[in-house]
Amino acid sequence: MDEKSKQLLEDKRGIIPMKPGSPEKYDGEYQRMGTQNIFVAVEPLAGKRFIKVTEQRKKVDFAHFIKELISVYPNAKKIQLVADNLNTHFESSFYETFNLREARRILEKIDFHYTPKHGSWLNMAEIEINMMDKECLNRRIGQKEILQKEIMAWANQRNKERKKIKWTFTKKKADKKLSKYYVA
Repeated sequence: MDEKSKQLLEDKRGIIPMKPGSPEKYDGEYQRMGTQNIFVAVEPLAGKRFIKVTEQRKKVDFAHFIKELISVYPNAKKIQLVADNLNTHFESSFYETFNLREARRILEKIDFHYTPKHGSWLNMAEIEINMMDKECLNRRIGQKEILQKEIMAWANQRNKERKKIKWTFTKKKADKKLSKYYVA
């Protein structure tokens, strides 16, 4: 899983439609309408993704996202969760958000695996976020409701098509690439 911040940007002036002999025109000026956070969890071999748009990216938001994620897999004994080392991606987020019993119930279902420092690109959710950027978020979106609707339509379509991630990066390649960051 990973997350992405998205600026909400609205055009200050309307788009001038295309006319014969003249392409569509738009002004570069925009109005900033705030930001939204997009959580993305991906099951790469099954072609599934689980996405949630939130106002912020705080510990409580992360904890609720993961709680919803485990509810998607009620029969799973353990969910292998790959995440980067962001300060919200730790067990303390659950203890600070939920009562002790609920925090423990959620944490019993999760095995955390953290990407190495300088290696968050090893997280396959980054690939999915890149695809989301190219296929869905490649334009100005000024309202959170529209952002939510567009992202969910995109995710639902990819889930329907079972778009998988074919991972070709091996442990051997990772060891070679990351060796400069580790002292033997």
